[in-house]
Amino acid sequence: MSLFSSKDLKLLTNPLSIDNPITVQVLGICSALAVTVKVQPAVVMSLSVMAVVAFSNVIISLLRNTIPARIRIIVQLVVAAALVILVDQVLKAFVYEISKQLSVFVGLIITNCILMGRLEAFALGNKPWPSFLDGIGNSAGYGAILITISIFREILGAGSIWGIQIIPASFYENGYINNGFMLLPPMALILVGIIIWIQRKYVKKLQTN
Repeated sequence: MSLFSSKDLKLLTNPLSIDNPITVQVLGICSALAVTVKVQPAVVMSLSVMAVVAFSNVIISLLRNTIPARIRIIVQLVVAAALVILVDQVLKAFVYEISKQLSVFVGLIITNCILMGRLEAFALGNKPWPSFLDGIGNSAGYGAILITISIFREILGAGSIWGIQIIPASFYENGYINNGFMLLPPMALILVGIIIWIQRKYVKKLQTN
């Protein structure tokens, strides 16, 4: 029996394109604006969301037949909060400087619409393995947008990626100036809009929506 059926593969790939949580479902926009000034925080945030969403999905899926419907949201919040605290402590222990840059946004993963949406819409009605893949897929789609935006913002706003200078010093000697507007939140929103426009222009399945 194959580990990945065609349905499983769709759980991983659809969120990267036709069902992207940011550009199609318009979820998780706040962190896309707040943590994409540099690539490093965007990558760490993406991995943090992936860990929380994937394992929250698995836990809720395992408990789905034992959770009374009237308290399901409370149970989901407790599970998500425990995982967020664990992730936050790991970040503080191993990447403290980046943890400081992410500030409150790691803690706010618990209120991320992607997290609660997948728990409610998928994990409660599916087995652990598909739930895990759904969490990975949606987090990867979320992370892909964050990292794409952060690459443009850091290169054009600071001339570097991951602290490595990309734009040659000769450019600055000849009058090039970093675009400070790229480092402001409105630019992230503009970039999200551009990505949505490009996606809807070239992905046929989205053109009728």
